Amino acid sequence: MQDALENITPLNTTPLKIGTRGSPLALYQANLVQRLLSESTGRPLQDFPIEVMQTTGDVIQGDLKDFGGKGLFTKELEAALLEGRIAIAVHSMKDVATTGHEDLIIPAVLERADVRDAFISRKFTSLDDLPRGALIGSASIRRRAQLSALRPDLKFCLLRGNVGTRLRKLEDGVCDATMLACAGLRRLEAAHEITQAIDVDVMLPAPAQGTIGIELRKDNTVMRELLAPLNHAQTELAITAERAFLKALDGSCRTPIAALAQVDKGKMRFRGQVIAKDGTLQFARDVTQVCTAPPQAYELGFALGQSVRDEIGDQIIFDD
Repeated sequence: MQDALENITPLNTTPLKIGTRGSPLALYQANLVQRLLSESTGRPLQDFPIEVMQTTGDVIQGDLKDFGGKGLFTKELEAALLEGRIAIAVHSMKDVATTGHEDLIIPAVLERADVRDAFISRKFTSLDDLPRGALIGSASIRRRAQLSALRPDLKFCLLRGNVGTRLRKLEDGVCDATMLACAGLRRLEAAHEITQAIDVDVMLPAPAQGTIGIELRKDNTVMRELLAPLNHAQTELAITAERAFLKALDGSCRTPIAALAQVDKGKMRFRGQVIAKDGTLQFARDVTQVCTAPPQAYELGFALGQSVRDEIGDQIIFDD
């Protein structure tokens, strides 16, 4: 660590900039990484200035699946990394494509927050309390598929935007309820908005939901050393397995895929699920085995993803 510190360039220079999107949640995540870097290195916050960037996903008004899916919230940040305009990029890991640029790596993920989905309504107290034909606002094809499996009577409308935008639309009566990630609401100190936190036994989360990742150029050895203390090993194992499962399924936001890995005392319980968009078909895995290193986690998740894909055959059309 000391060698890396001695190589840090002067204050506010481009090589140490933290790139982020401009939403309140993204800014929270970037500021958290900035603070953790300052604390772990003993250097002032000014050594890690934050650079706000707009991504394609921020400006698209329609359904993301119609514009390419995953990567829409990261590609401008990754271009800035490759060009050396920023030193690191901070991402919500559920937005990061499973196959990235060969010159970029994600050497650190922060400790995972609450993985559950939040049911939010101004009219009803829970999913079970919703009347027949209730309208759910959501941009997540996974959540819509899972809710359809639980409640085939529900109806859906597209609801996009940052957390504040979606809550305002709910307030305006655009829909009867919406679903958001508990992690994001808690990070924004908006946990009071959660009407019901949905147990993972009812709705598995998206792969890597609730996790913040830090990306940089592979050749930036200084920053890689500085980021090492920030990496949470247990979270890294879990999301490595989940993202490998997603990769084996060629998953994008066009296919309803859920996954959750939980690590305890050297063992990983992995649950994965693929659902037809209308909720009528489900394929799942629930496996527990020894897992102590990322390569093991990757192998486990990928093998389970392949086995699910083989079982599905042509029963579900992927990425149509």
